[in-house]
Amino acid sequence: MWCGVSSQYSQASDRYRYTASVFADLSPAEMQAVKTFLLAQKNLNLSTAKTKTLQKNYIFLIESQTPKKHHVLSFLSGVSCAPKRNARVVIFFGAEATPNVTEYIVGPLPIPTYYHPVPMKHNRPITFTSRPTTSVEYELIHEKLAEVTKVATLFLKESTGFWYHNCTDRCLTFTDVAPRGQRSGDRKSWFILQQAVEGHFIHPIGFEILLNHQSVQPQHWAVEKVWYNGQYFNSVEDLVWKYNMGLVNIFKLPDHQSDNLFSTYTPRGHFKTRTDIPGPKQYEAPEKRYEVQGNSILYAGWSFAFRVRASSGLQLFNVRFNDEPIAYEISVQEAIAFYSGHSPAGMQTKYIDSAWGMGVLTYELAKGVDCPEMATYKDLYHFMDTDQPIRYKNALCIFEYSTAVPLRRHFNSNFKGSFNFYSGLENHVLVIRTTSTVYNYDYLWDFIFYQNGVIEVKVHATGYIHATFFTPEGVNYGNKVYGYVLGNLHTHLIHYKVDLDIAGTENSFETLGLKFENISNPWLPGDYIVQSRLERVHRDTERSAAFPFRKPLPRYLIFYNPKQQNKWQNHRAYRIQINSHADRLLPRDWKEEKAITWGRYQLAVTRFRDHEERSSSLYHQNDPWNPTVRFENFIRNNENISSQDLVAWVTVGFLHIPHSEDIPNTSTPGNAVGFLLRPFNFFQEDPSVASRSTIIVRPEGQSVSRVKIQRWTVPSVDQCLTANPFTYNGSYLAD
Repeated sequence: MWCGVSSQYSQASDRYRYTASVFADLSPAEMQAVKTFLLAQKNLNLSTAKTKTLQKNYIFLIESQTPKKHHVLSFLSGVSCAPKRNARVVIFFGAEATPNVTEYIVGPLPIPTYYHPVPMKHNRPITFTSRPTTSVEYELIHEKLAEVTKVATLFLKESTGFWYHNCTDRCLTFTDVAPRGQRSGDRKSWFILQQAVEGHFIHPIGFEILLNHQSVQPQHWAVEKVWYNGQYFNSVEDLVWKYNMGLVNIFKLPDHQSDNLFSTYTPRGHFKTRTDIPGPKQYEAPEKRYEVQGNSILYAGWSFAFRVRASSGLQLFNVRFNDEPIAYEISVQEAIAFYSGHSPAGMQTKYIDSAWGMGVLTYELAKGVDCPEMATYKDLYHFMDTDQPIRYKNALCIFEYSTAVPLRRHFNSNFKGSFNFYSGLENHVLVIRTTSTVYNYDYLWDFIFYQNGVIEVKVHATGYIHATFFTPEGVNYGNKVYGYVLGNLHTHLIHYKVDLDIAGTENSFETLGLKFENISNPWLPGDYIVQSRLERVHRDTERSAAFPFRKPLPRYLIFYNPKQQNKWQNHRAYRIQINSHADRLLPRDWKEEKAITWGRYQLAVTRFRDHEERSSSLYHQNDPWNPTVRFENFIRNNENISSQDLVAWVTVGFLHIPHSEDIPNTSTPGNAVGFLLRPFNFFQEDPSVASRSTIIVRPEGQSVSRVKIQRWTVPSVDQCLTANPFTYNGSYLAD
């Protein structure tokens, strides 16, 4: 076992790759080793995940277990060896007399020799009904829906032109909504029947079914309620009987036109200028200005490690600038979308996305569309609801690009028709990006690194809207976006963990605002001056640093190191600047709100605790009423946060009232939220002065036509960019 950093890792990139490996995702070989080891434990009685039954014990998830922070910091400082690599494993025990879910720690890797269950708080077991839904369960649900709708085949054909049982090219499909019931222990889902066409999410037929699928034996599953076009029925048979009696309000869908679907991306209409020729593309010099080795990245002054956790997605670790610590972890924790509607599915939809596997749903990125062609693409490997590690090709990208807005610039006029100097700095940034396609929605996750020490964390929402069948009452819950389609209003909330280590782990938190002062004019007796002055509020407890929605958020949120100052005697600090128009989703302590108590706060600051690793859980979607993690408990003990290891929990989001321009898809402009981490007296000056992308232009002598151009990069001669050299003339006298 190596301790510290071996001499063979003398180069910076190799050294960072070695230290970053402590955060790395499991390799396919490690996943296989964990699986083989657990299958050999006869007492677990494990079978394969894809066996078509729910009455089995099987491995649902294998992912890397993050080591304890103090072990990692000791390793990074060269004091101790790298922590043992362990896996976190979730096993569904469906073959037991009392089915349950149990989590295990398995290690050490690469050759496991032990496994032990993860103790749950209050020794409360994870209920089997709270487990995520698997592909096998969906297959069984599909068969059950075909079975129960068989009696309605004629009705469906006559009203929609599509049917479910024994269909051919006019098939129905479904979208299921969650949570699955009204109380802990339920597993009852509403299913929206839709035409199985491209973009089926916005093709509801007005038929919704409530299916109880709590039993591990599908023969015991039963329909408990049916909704059709604003009317409720006790069963499919009840609907069909009343239909035959002429007691059902029928809405006959328009004839299906396969070559004219409003839900497709097929171009239609015209612009005033041509779009049938290629648009501008990103250009990059032959040699990249960043380095990616394994799961480590170096760029300008930045260095950091990354991983993609199967349940929640992209995480960054050990984020440093010029080798000084900024953040130990910046990670996506949860994404939710809570809906409203008139149909039962609209009313019931409260998606808590990590239960669907946000990190696993990172499908291939399209070169030139999702990321520039010249980006560095990385494959990801996951083991979730599978029997073998799955490779997700080109699922993560890293690229540098020019924002086309200068990072800094100034034109210094001489006010005589010319200038003293012009100076500007190109704004190049590095982006690490993944996506998550959670059913209908696509999230684009970005972490953006600027050369002036700023980190921007951003998420774009796109994809298809979640739609239900339009009824007259639907206008209270959204907009009609097609003849019979309601775009249901909903609010997105995204939760992030930001474990800041500003120049070390002993940090404090304060807020800055302004207040007016009315003072005597010192040079004009009897006169008064009203001006703003800084108001500093030191936040020394967790409760004082928790900012609920619907109350003003202080303008400056400052995390500083009380033991370190910059050259100008200012505490070295970073600021969180939030870009969001989120709001609370449900009243405090309402049934489903218990699972998302983090959604009460725009920002909450807590003292770091290893056991407070995540603010959400795989099991909250299907049992939000009795959650395994209660974020409110993180701040309930109201610990002291002065000169401590601090974690900021940031909630961002937006209200989305769908409209006709969301057809066929929601577009990204205006649907991006996030926050920035900005240096605030951390450096002596703007660290981007180290960039050689600066250009300075000064006049030579009295002539306005002769200038001296200073630049520190090699002028490009690539014909793809331009064949003309850079020129500049800042004169503004009339010809």
